Parts: sequence; structure tokens; C-alpha cells
Amino acid sequence: MGGKAENKAGYFDKLKGLLEEYTSIFIVTVDNVSSQQMHEIRGALRGEGVVLMGKNTMVRRAVKGFISDNPEYERLLPFVKGNVGFVFTNSDLKTIRDKILDNKVAAPARAGALAPKDVFIPAGNTGMEPGKTSFFQALGVPTKIARGTIEITSDLKLVEAGSKVGASEATLLNMLNISPFTYGMGISQVYDQGNTFPPDVLDVEESQLLKSFSSAITTIAAISLAANFPTLPSVMHSVVNSYKKVLAIAIETEYSWPEIEELKDRIANPDAYASAGPAAATEAAPAAAAAAPADDGEKSGEEDSDGEGFGGLFD
Repeated sequence: MGGKAENKAGYFDKLKGLLEEYTSIFIVTVDNVSSQQMHEIRGALRGEGVVLMGKNTMVRRAVKGFISDNPEYERLLPFVKGNVGFVFTNSDLKTIRDKILDNKVAAPARAGALAPKDVFIPAGNTGMEPGKTSFFQALGVPTKIARGTIEITSDLKLVEAGSKVGASEATLLNMLNISPFTYGMGISQVYDQGNTFPPDVLDVEESQLLKSFSSAITTIAAISLAANFPTLPSVMHSVVNSYKKVLAIAIETEYSWPEIEELKDRIANPDAYASAGPAAATEAAPAAAAAAPADDGEKSGEEDSDGEGFGGLFD
């Protein structure tokens, strides 16, 4: 009993030390993960992460003991169920996520195992003798005899994702040397600095976050303006709208200030401002017109002179 108590106390101390040392935790599923895979994953994470396994009851008891000092640890408890473990890290979450998921091993189908995905049998020659045709027929696999062997005539879904693999299906897959499943660590949840979220959140790009943030700000500002309830996103719009109203009042009344004088003058004398541009263009036009004939004359004179010289050369 004393040895068990010491081991439990040692585990509690180790878990507490890891929780204090690392800010991020991957809660990983380890169904069908072999000890060799665990060894390889630990090696891949060396220097960047630590893998810790343990009985769920012991983990839950330890975490509950730490909650009084660190209430955020309570967010871990709902996910400590099933065959799970912890991967502690302070490194980039995407990098560690990829290292955890990269270690996959192909495995044959076992009777009674839950299929993680659909299993298909591809069309083609099996190389089996015709005597086994009845076995294929019992499973509804379309076949024919070609060159003295059994040939599957079309692709067939043998097992559906989420269903259990039957004994006959497992036998057929093994006969065909098909290992349809891959097993490795999965990630059920990520804990980062007191927050928990599903692993697919790591695939959200910064541009998507900025776009969503901008959309939210726009929505808040629109609601605030419609409800006449000031908020930080709507303040600038309220200031601009208020200034527009002040301008409208100033234009309709005698109230004025230096910055509004030019606007009032433009409204009162639109022709003066409208003619400023064309007038300059009009003044420039006669000068250009006067210069044009002289240039044309000089040019034509030159052309005539060139023409005369050209003719005189051959006279």
C-alpha cells in the first residue's frame, strides 16, 4: 500500500510540475496506439514536448486538487475521459500538432473493431482460385472468373465508417492483403493559457480572424447607431454625423466660423468657382492658336524648300 501511495504522490507532483512549466496542453487519444508508436512520438517531441499518460481517475483527482490554486485547470476535466493522455509544450502549437499526428501505422481490419472510415474493395484481379467465389458472393462482392482466377468487377464499399467490422469482412480484407486503417495519436482538445478549443481552430489563418473582427466591428457600430447607444466602434461615426448636421445648420443660418466661410462662398457663388478652371484654359487657347499658323508656315516653307532642292538636283 505504501508503494502505491508513493507512486500516486510522485505522479501528482510530476503532473503539477508539468502544468506549471508548460502553458499549452494537447489532450490526445491513444486508441490502438502501440508502445512502439508511443516511443517514436516521444522521440519526435524530445526537447519540444512531454507526453504524460495515467489513469483517468488519478488524473481527475490530481487536477481537482490543483483547482484551488489554479481555477483554469477545471477546463481540462470534461475531456479527461476514455483512453486519453497529455502532451505538454511551450512550442508552436501547429508544429507540435503535426508531429503528434504524423506518426500513423497501417493496420489490418480486426473483427469487432469500429471502422474510422469507409472501407472499399477496389475492382481488379484477386489472384484467387475460383473455389472461393462463394465467399465473395456471400458478402455481395461482384465477381467473375478471368484467366482461371477471381476478378472483382467493380469497386465496392465493404464497411461503412462508424460501424463495426464483421468477422467475414475482416477475413476478406486480410485475404486481399488490404490494411484499410491507420492508427496513431489523435487530438481531442487543446488547452492554451487557460482556454480550451478544438484542434481545427489551429488551422484558422490570421486573415480570417481580421476579416471576422472587422465584420463584428461593423455590425456593432451599425447596431449602436440604430439604437442611439454609443459604443467605441460607433463613436467616430457619431462624431462625423454630428459634424455633418452642424455644417447643414451653419449653411442654413447666419452662424459661421472660419472653416465654413469657403463652403458658404462656394454655395453662394458657384459660377465663380466653376469658371476658374475653364477661364484659364480659354486664356491659353488663343496663344496656342496664334502660334500654330506660324509654325505651320515655317514647316510648309521648309517642305517647299526641300522639294525645290530635290527637283533641282535632277534637272
